[in-house]
Amino acid sequence: MPELRQDYATKEWVIIATERAKRPHDLIKGRSDPPPLPDHDPHCPFCPGNEHLTPGELFALRDGASPTGQWRVRVVPNKFPALVPDGRPQRSRRGLYLRMEGVGQHEVVIETPEHNKTLALLTVEQVTDVVRVYRARYQALNENPANELVLIFRNHGERAGTSLVHPHSQIVATPFVPVPIRRQLYEAERHYDAMGRCVYCDILAHELEAGERIVVDNTHFVAFVPYAARGPFEVHILPKVHQASFGELPDEQLGDFAATLRTVLRKLYFGLKNPDYNFAIITAPHYQQNEPHFHWHLRILPRLTTPAGFEMGTGMFINVALPEENAQFLREVELPEG
Repeated sequence: MPELRQDYATKEWVIIATERAKRPHDLIKGRSDPPPLPDHDPHCPFCPGNEHLTPGELFALRDGASPTGQWRVRVVPNKFPALVPDGRPQRSRRGLYLRMEGVGQHEVVIETPEHNKTLALLTVEQVTDVVRVYRARYQALNENPANELVLIFRNHGERAGTSLVHPHSQIVATPFVPVPIRRQLYEAERHYDAMGRCVYCDILAHELEAGERIVVDNTHFVAFVPYAARGPFEVHILPKVHQASFGELPDEQLGDFAATLRTVLRKLYFGLKNPDYNFAIITAPHYQQNEPHFHWHLRILPRLTTPAGFEMGTGMFINVALPEENAQFLREVELPEG
């Protein structure tokens, strides 16, 4: 029999299609290694030497104290932004319908000068640099009260929506909180009102006790396949100590978060032959910083299956893989040194 599972935090239902469940190796059949890339592409706007091809730099980490030193991580405005900083986020009506100017901010985080690397292949120190830049840009954008939500996300691979292969992430600040995130906030607040505890802290405690869906467990962070995973090999990473906002991530935890993220991405890279994926950092909006009911987290969703009409019509996902098997598979992936 298929199984319906409910996400304890969001109250969304997921179908676990056990009768057509695919083993991990079934999901990577037919996948071949991508063609090798050069470490520098003279035509890539994100490669060193081509800085003139991007909009003006917003932020960078550089080698040495010199502002002209070689950059390690670089942030620029998106050349084709979804939202722009000029304008006023005021709603107006056109007949029945509400509209507003497309005000916000859209940035690109160029994660490394190396054209042919991805986060899974960078060192812990390099991924820590990327996380440090994520936090710095989050804090800068979150200072503007017009930016109600700051979303950090990464698209890896064509099926995940990437358009440039050079390793990069994106940050979008919006003048409102999208409905799906409002629903998460609402359910988290309802749980706190009823139980006096953060729902994500409760999930963490349960997953650590159960152990069967844990992928990585270190001093400050836990990565696990959620009980009601929306797709094969979905992984969530949460801080063990309650933090509502990603901007609260303390200096002493940057390295642990980077190491956890890197380990999970390496297990996906080597275990599943570098699958396309999306990840996003889900965090409290500007007006709910330091709240006791929400808990920031990072969600990774590999693109191993294709949502179809049922998902579009219902908003409910069908997962053809068992979360417990996925977690065991990832735990057992042996990583090369480095």
